[in-house]
Amino acid sequence: MKIFLAGPSLGNIPKDDKMKIYLAGYNYKRDCVKDNEVIKFNTQNKICVLESFYYMQDWMLPYIKNHWHFLLDSGAFTFMNNVKSNSNIDWNEYLERYAKFINDHDIKLFFELDIDNIVGIKEVERLRHKLEKLTNKKCIPVWHKSRGLEYWQQMTKNYNYVAIGGIVTKEIKRTEYAIFGTLLKIAKQNKCQVHGLGFTNMEGLKKYPFDSVDSTAWIYGNRGGFLYNFNGKDFDKIQVPKGKRLNGKKVAIHNFKEWIKFQQYAENNL
Repeated sequence: MKIFLAGPSLGNIPKDDKMKIYLAGYNYKRDCVKDNEVIKFNTQNKICVLESFYYMQDWMLPYIKNHWHFLLDSGAFTFMNNVKSNSNIDWNEYLERYAKFINDHDIKLFFELDIDNIVGIKEVERLRHKLEKLTNKKCIPVWHKSRGLEYWQQMTKNYNYVAIGGIVTKEIKRTEYAIFGTLLKIAKQNKCQVHGLGFTNMEGLKKYPFDSVDSTAWIYGNRGGFLYNFNGKDFDKIQVPKGKRLNGKKVAIHNFKEWIKFQQYAENNL
């Protein structure tokens, strides 16, 4: 599903009916996307990529423009966790830098600072309003369980693209995934598209029709010592033989390609 935000007026959005899988995770990405074979391998379609504002580097900018369908995460939690004394963070200053980057590079899709458990929902809403005023674009608000079902109703009425957070942090536990059915049904009724942050549970993707999700799973092979092979519907994992070591860069490029195959499968079948 291709989504382009026209601005606060919620203008027309070109779309299809399939799911986009965005590849997230900073580790190894530079080696992968700058590899000529990856570019040649994916000449027909742009790669779907999610990156954090905290990790953005200059080499990424041409790829955002020419090779990626791009989602920008605010990076607020990473920033907070890397500040020695995070009790005095100037979130206004951080947001202004975030907004400037969005404006300077014409970023179409970007998330709000969903730091509810740090500053509270009212402050999140104030920051969201400021972000949209500075960029003159609608951001993607991120729902958390603490916001409640009524808030979800209003979000999906007021926005045409929203996200569900708290999956990676297990705020929403695996035993609670059935809530996605309810949330997605409400969103569909309100003609709103939904992104599942960090949701790539293979069975869940077949069961819950998100419009888009993102995953860092493609980098796990480097950590776990295995190769991903996409078999046309799912992944096979090939473990490294005992006593052997994998070449990290080559494994990353291989696994990145296999996940691009999965992206293409998802757009046609999920």
